Amino acid sequence: MSSRTIIPSGPVDGVFRVPGSKSIANRALICAALAGGPSEIRNPGDAEDVALLINGLNQMGVLVRRAGDDLSVEGKGGVLYAPKFPIPVKNAGTTFRFLLALSTLARGRTSFEVSERMAERPIDELIDALRLLGATVRRTPAHTLFEGHGPTLRGGVTRLSAARSSQFLSALLLAAPCAAAPVTIEIEGTSVSGPYVAMTLDVMRSFGAVVRVTPQGTFEVPTGGYRPASYAVEPDASGASYGFAAAAVTGGTVCVPGFRKNGAQPDARCVEILERMGCEARETSGGLSLSGPPALRGVDVDLHEAPDIVPTVAAVCLFASGPSRILNVGHLRFKESNRLEGLAGELRTLGAQIAVEGDGMHIVPAPLQGAQLDPHDDHRLAMSFALIGLKVPGVRVSHPECVAKSFPGFWTELDALVR
Repeated sequence: MSSRTIIPSGPVDGVFRVPGSKSIANRALICAALAGGPSEIRNPGDAEDVALLINGLNQMGVLVRRAGDDLSVEGKGGVLYAPKFPIPVKNAGTTFRFLLALSTLARGRTSFEVSERMAERPIDELIDALRLLGATVRRTPAHTLFEGHGPTLRGGVTRLSAARSSQFLSALLLAAPCAAAPVTIEIEGTSVSGPYVAMTLDVMRSFGAVVRVTPQGTFEVPTGGYRPASYAVEPDASGASYGFAAAAVTGGTVCVPGFRKNGAQPDARCVEILERMGCEARETSGGLSLSGPPALRGVDVDLHEAPDIVPTVAAVCLFASGPSRILNVGHLRFKESNRLEGLAGELRTLGAQIAVEGDGMHIVPAPLQGAQLDPHDDHRLAMSFALIGLKVPGVRVSHPECVAKSFPGFWTELDALVR
């Protein structure tokens, strides 16, 4: 079993470069693939999830090529073809859910091969909503094999429960402009991670799509497709959180080039949370710089809309002078791992006093000791565990290569900070 030992550091001081947001890049790739002509996507990053989506689009007849740090996409105007062989998506949530909706536009039967964990994650809500729009989508008896048939996305009115993942709604919205008739999406109950839906709408509109949101929260999407565009992807806020957190826990200073506090990503909230804990943030012409305080304060924070930074915030809270609470994050149980229980369980092996309380966690600072930490093949757990090792000797992270899912250069950037 591979592992990586984290070497404790004094106050870090340096630049922490992060890739483009995979969440934004994957949305832009879908829009560009459905547009009628060539598009350019700048700074898409090199996350494995993005590479899997690019491969899927290529298999469906959309030519996506690297051009230096950018991507060129030859959009097909909504005319797609089912590939001969299954599209591998592993445990990539946006990749699988977006492509599954897209497959209802492709001519023929498109198969998807997913990981065991992805097969266990929620998907039925999306399948049910697509079927109400006329689409033929199914989970096969093979468990890890799913199929979409097209072109079967007729349009009309559908109902969706997005209580477990906002990606269901984003997947429907992204495919809707190319349906045979206008699409109306009615939301049942509450929806999680609303800012990610706002991100989807922003990207769609950048590619010329029209979406109307009614006062009742219904989404109305007319037909009309997308226009080609040149689109710049923001630096990944989730990735930036690890650099800022390294400054927080060591009392150092880290600058993330190109990062802005007012970006479209909900995980940009990490800066505001760290400021509440005593850190100082400064925007410069080159990005955002954050410095850690002599002592961190505990914090109570609702991260319902920004679940991906929960592991980062939890790691920092271990070193605060008082207790902290992270609230309203029950949907973490459906991520790449059961992120809520997995995070708490691994932190307890260090001696942390952490309790899962309903859909949140309560963290009381306590003396910590080194241990082998298993991220459960979850990139965000692996990166947050590395932060703890900057302060606690003897922390080892199993399967460190899993960070490639969103941030392949993470270990290089972290090493550069502590030298």
